[in-house]
Amino acid sequence: MEDQTQNQLPLGRRIKEAVKGFLRKLGVKTLDGYMLKSFLGPFVAVFAIVTFILMMQFLWLYIDELVGKGLGFKVIAQFMMWGSCTLIPYALPLATLLASIMTMGGLGENSELLSMKAAGISLQRILRPLSYVAIVIVIGAFFASNNLIPVAYNKIYTLREDITNTKEEIKIPVGIFYDGIDGYSIRVGARDKNRLMHQIMVYNHSKESGNTDLTIADSGRFSITPDKQGLLITLYNGVNYQETNNRTYTDTSLALQRIKFSFQQIAIPLENYAFKGSSESRYSQEVMAKNITQLRKDRDSLTVANDSSLNVHTNRALTADWLGHKEQLDTARNKGFRGSLPEDRLYHWKTPGDKAEALGTVYGTLNNELVSYAFYHAQIYQTAYPLRRTIIESYRKFTLSLACLIFFFIGAPIGAIVRKGGLGTPAIISILFFVLYWVVDISGKKLANDGAISPFLGAFVSTLVLAPLAAFLTWKCTQDSAVFDPDNAIKNIKNFFGRLFNKEKRELYRQKMAQILKKEAENNQ
Repeated sequence: MEDQTQNQLPLGRRIKEAVKGFLRKLGVKTLDGYMLKSFLGPFVAVFAIVTFILMMQFLWLYIDELVGKGLGFKVIAQFMMWGSCTLIPYALPLATLLASIMTMGGLGENSELLSMKAAGISLQRILRPLSYVAIVIVIGAFFASNNLIPVAYNKIYTLREDITNTKEEIKIPVGIFYDGIDGYSIRVGARDKNRLMHQIMVYNHSKESGNTDLTIADSGRFSITPDKQGLLITLYNGVNYQETNNRTYTDTSLALQRIKFSFQQIAIPLENYAFKGSSESRYSQEVMAKNITQLRKDRDSLTVANDSSLNVHTNRALTADWLGHKEQLDTARNKGFRGSLPEDRLYHWKTPGDKAEALGTVYGTLNNELVSYAFYHAQIYQTAYPLRRTIIESYRKFTLSLACLIFFFIGAPIGAIVRKGGLGTPAIISILFFVLYWVVDISGKKLANDGAISPFLGAFVSTLVLAPLAAFLTWKCTQDSAVFDPDNAIKNIKNFFGRLFNKEKRELYRQKMAQILKKEAENNQ
């Protein structure tokens, strides 16, 4: 009887009951199940929405490369799918932050959080199931960063190059010459409702001998072969003109051949007009397309190459002829150098010409040293820059996981303190924190790539900035602090401006301004 009653329930209700039964078998309590349900729903929804928004921005950047090339739905779907995978490092932390704020904020706004605390349940106990989910998200983020995102970059790089190499679809306009087909120039005078073209002119330039092959027809049709490897032109009632342009010193005459026809077909081979998927191994050596194991191998080999290059170029610089004062680098010799010389010990030139000649020699020497230094710097940069990028990307395999964990411990305390659910206040707070994280993360990566800071600091600078903030907010939340209470904040702002612009202070300000104006008038008199 129970099975029959269960089968009569709607599908959605049966799924919920099955999930509840599964959680009961796992030993999940009612409170834990409720917290998981409150968090997972907003998390999945927010992750999908954020990914869709970022995907639209990604698609907008490359829309010019996709439009007008006759790409199939499968190719565009693959491009969008792999492009969305490359956006996981931005969508996943933001979804974690916003979902945690919405969950805890909704509980606080509906007084559910207060009821739980009144029942003797601590905030740590309330956050325990969400912490387990955060750990699962952290582990999933690491595997996505290490296994999925490199594959996505390899795929998206290959797809983008294949799409770029694909030529645009053939769309012959009316009234002008169309030279979008290699080796041919075509003009169509008119097109009727049946897509029959009239007054057709076809110049064949494939032999690269000028305008020596012309076909004129009354009407005709254009069609692309099913494999997009050829263009078939069917012409009716026309003339073909072919001119031999083989003039020599002894024979300067030209021969013209004219052939009339009532029906003729011209087959033009096409190249790169159809999308062709190429090998996906071309971009497997890119830094972004490698996992942590491959990056570690590259790091070892690049470290050896960089150290060897640095030693070679340093020895060359020290033994080069242009480095004429190498003893200045010896600290044993320049310990007593004071940094300045008496004026009477400086050399004085006898004539202005001698001084100009000496200055010219110094200028030439300095210029040679600068050129040589730039050369050696460029040689060292060829190994140092790839090494820095490899080290940074190997560290950044962990930054996505840390960002998700930190954003959870930022969002959950803020939601409990602010006590605002929905997409209003949580969305604004999430965007502010995410913009801070994004700016710091991108700036750190760029500075580390340029060598201004160490790769470790460049990769983890966003973590170092936000981790203390997460710890502070978690501590304030466990202390039941109302530091982010909107009502108190607005009240404090009103009190501040009220004290600043009260009547007594305004009167005192007028008196001071009157005294200042009076003094200025007396000084002018």
